[in-house]
Amino acid sequence: MRNKKILALVCAAILIIGVLAGCAPQQTPAQTPEQQPEGQGQTGSITISGSTSVQPLAEELVKKFKEKNPNATIDIQGGGSGVGIKSAMDGVADIGMSSRDLKEEEKSLKEYKIAIDGIAVILNPANGVEDLSMDQIKKIYTGEITDWKEVGGKAGKITIVTREEGSGTRGAFIELTKLEVTEGDNKVDKTAASAITQGSTGAVMTTVSSDPNAIGYASFGSAKDKTDVKLIKVDGQVCTEENIYSGSYKISRPFLMLTKTDATGLAKEFLDFILSPEGQDLVESHSYLKVK
Repeated sequence: MRNKKILALVCAAILIIGVLAGCAPQQTPAQTPEQQPEGQGQTGSITISGSTSVQPLAEELVKKFKEKNPNATIDIQGGGSGVGIKSAMDGVADIGMSSRDLKEEEKSLKEYKIAIDGIAVILNPANGVEDLSMDQIKKIYTGEITDWKEVGGKAGKITIVTREEGSGTRGAFIELTKLEVTEGDNKVDKTAASAITQGSTGAVMTTVSSDPNAIGYASFGSAKDKTDVKLIKVDGQVCTEENIYSGSYKISRPFLMLTKTDATGLAKEFLDFILSPEGQDLVESHSYLKVK
């Protein structure tokens, strides 16, 4: 009798366990990476600000990056290299853009060179001058040379067009053409006070295209395909990709992305993309030079 009771209790326990197991949620096998649904790439939001020369290239790079990362938000603002450097240093922007080398006091920033660009010296197509020396360019911009007949052109008062203070293009141009000189403890820009100052690359090109006697300078990548301005030789060297890369064309500068500390998160992913083969191919397709 005792054995029968024990057997009955065991059977009852087995039955209860079976019922409870049937009511429990069913566990599905863990998905392998190949079985996971396709993700939407990187997410989050960052702000980039600074050089108006770097900005058009940065916008194209963002478009390509967002093809694989549609949920990422990247806001790009201009303002010039000075703004980009300060914004990165102050942490106002996640990434700053500069189209000039950093000064000694700015080198606390993390620097990512994304491309190399030439600065083209541009004239109106109606101007017959085809070649200027670095010294002639300097003398034109300081106001020492005032008429085109002094450099082999037709008589006409030269209209000097420059960029605003804080522009990376201007910073690189005045340094490379020796317009920036040291006086005591200060560096002084000797650009003539009579120069017309414009706030963007596009505005410089528009001014030069509308004045046969104007001279200006602009990013090679922005100016090279324009038909309403012409790129002239400097010291006999044409402003081309090959000459910029070889160093024979002397007026060239880097395109930089800057962060306050080592980039992380979405900022790092975007910078990694720019420096990847895919990103650098896009840089090259827009007529800038790849970074080696």
